[in-house]
Amino acid sequence: MIWIALVALSLLFFVVLGVRLFRQFMATVTELREAADRFSRLPSGPGPTEGADAAGANTSGALPGARAGSVPVAVPVAVPVPGQAVFASPARMRRYHRDSKLSRQEDRRVRRIQRKTDRGQPQSLHDIDFS
Repeated sequence: MIWIALVALSLLFFVVLGVRLFRQFMATVTELREAADRFSRLPSGPGPTEGADAAGANTSGALPGARAGSVPVAVPVAVPVPGQAVFASPARMRRYHRDSKLSRQEDRRVRRIQRKTDRGQPQSLHDIDFS
């Protein structure tokens, strides 16, 4: 008699565990479906060249705080939309990284030249642009 009760309780226990597992699985499926719907409705952002103008990028070729007589800087690199690196090609991101690095180096060089000019210090030969 006791064995029948133990078997019935264990079966009831397994049924309850099965129902609980099924409900958790269905909740996970529902969340995944909602996430897929939310991400499928994301608007495609503007390209890197359109987004840079819309974001107020400096396209005049001068530093934001540069004086009127300062040396012009190369055109800034178009800033990609946040999250674009995930879907962009590695070559494109490599080119963006290289161009950004060169742009930052040029900006530092221009600021260094301006700072030395303001202080009346001699310029370094590698800072002077002979072109």
